[in-house]
Amino acid sequence: MATITNPILTGFRPDPSIIRVGDDYYIATSTFEWFPGIMIHHSKDMVNWKIIGHVLNTVEHLDMRGMDNSEGVYAPALSYADGKFWCCFSNVHSCRGGTWMSTPAYVVSAEDIKGPWSKPVSIGNYGFDPSLFHDDDGKKYMLNMVWDGRKNTDFFGGIILQEFDPEKGQLVGDDKIIFEGTKLGCTEGPQILKKDGWYYLITAEGGTSYDHAVTVCRAKNVWGPYEVHPHNPILTSRHQDDAELQRAGHGFLVETQNNEWFLSHLCGRPIADPDNQANTLKYGQGRCTLGRETALQNVEWRDNWPYVVGGTTPRIEIQAPKLAAHPWAEEASRDDFEHAKLADKYQSLKDPFDESWFSLTQRPGYARLVGRDYLYSRYNQSLLAQRLTAFNCISETAVEFEPKSPRQMAGLVAYYSRGGHYFLKSSANDAGQQTVQLVGDINDEYQEYTDEILVGTCQRIYMRLELDTQWYQFSYSLDGSNWQKIGPTLNATFLSDEGSGDIFRFTGSLLGLFACDLTGKHIPADFDYFEYKVLD
Repeated sequence: MATITNPILTGFRPDPSIIRVGDDYYIATSTFEWFPGIMIHHSKDMVNWKIIGHVLNTVEHLDMRGMDNSEGVYAPALSYADGKFWCCFSNVHSCRGGTWMSTPAYVVSAEDIKGPWSKPVSIGNYGFDPSLFHDDDGKKYMLNMVWDGRKNTDFFGGIILQEFDPEKGQLVGDDKIIFEGTKLGCTEGPQILKKDGWYYLITAEGGTSYDHAVTVCRAKNVWGPYEVHPHNPILTSRHQDDAELQRAGHGFLVETQNNEWFLSHLCGRPIADPDNQANTLKYGQGRCTLGRETALQNVEWRDNWPYVVGGTTPRIEIQAPKLAAHPWAEEASRDDFEHAKLADKYQSLKDPFDESWFSLTQRPGYARLVGRDYLYSRYNQSLLAQRLTAFNCISETAVEFEPKSPRQMAGLVAYYSRGGHYFLKSSANDAGQQTVQLVGDINDEYQEYTDEILVGTCQRIYMRLELDTQWYQFSYSLDGSNWQKIGPTLNATFLSDEGSGDIFRFTGSLLGLFACDLTGKHIPADFDYFEYKVLD
């Protein structure tokens, strides 16, 4: 019997929105401040998945200039109707603080999942989790959570519904709160499924940490009233410290060609709390260094209600659907930058890749990054990064760079946020002599883990980063053969949602290549390759 091993999408792939179109399955996941926005994954068998692109590829689609960590694109929602793909999203600004936040929400559409996608159409600013429901009578409805910034509220004001006119490109008629949520609170992520005359409203509740859950309610009319599932929530790992998949929530249902049902959901795989090094627990209230990931669960229907097979606790291994196996070609671990187009796995911070700061053609066979702002800035970082997807892995690059000032630097980065990263840099001292140094920023405090180490005049410097579950170790080499460890082992758990006092942390760690030039001369750094190998 074929099985699915969870998570199906590892490393910073939260808020999965799943659909089936014919024999094809697609999942869209949140990207927050990373560009391009909304990552799309494709499968034919629900076992094997690959990234096929992004929805929001231009600044006209997604303008995030100056946004902070964990702002940007929250919880996209895919749907398919009228021969088109539809995708709803919010572009969240000003999320920090116990007050009102700005949550402009939009819908785009495309005839092909790979685009081009239409210009964004506004669907209100109610909250950060919009979706579109296409009823079988041809009507369309916008759903969203409502953010309430008033004092003496929990900020989550229920689920709102309003009709959407695609011809006019606007919301029409009155809006209505159709579900105020359950005692779990933090009601968000609404999507509607219609089956056998019932409207099923699926929501996320409990907050996206260790109390997260999937709630289901139903009604005979899209406007309600909605009754809550008799065994709510249908999925959660709250109060289950031995569950391997924690933080389970934010789900939606999909039916296969053979009438099998599955629930997609986000989850996290924590490791031990670094404040208690003697703690050998793998799970429980630890830190999720890979961020929130995507998983699937089997679903059965009883009395017109969906139930997760085996109970409410998410499982690592589940039964795969009765579909022909469809593996994809294995992606090479090493990228030699020999093609004129970047692989779909790469993203940048806030800005699209363009020739003003990034090129694969100015020096063929190299990724050229032009130095701009430092990592702590909210503007103009020259960073090329991919997701960290495993607890044990190794990444490597070789950089050719000619710094003349300590304000010029380039190298290899482990990045969670501007206030949570580690950076092995090639730079220069005040005398213009070339150096390497390991630095970082943890909890918004700049750190220098080594002194500036003189390396002489080097045409290139090789850099390596190895992750052993919880600990990063950087190394460098001047010839690609003889490696020297640099600095202490560094705690990977600080680069996680739980690794800071900032509660607005929703992303995950990425590994990447970075160049900075604070002299204003914008000197380039040329990276010969980027290698990423999973070791477990």
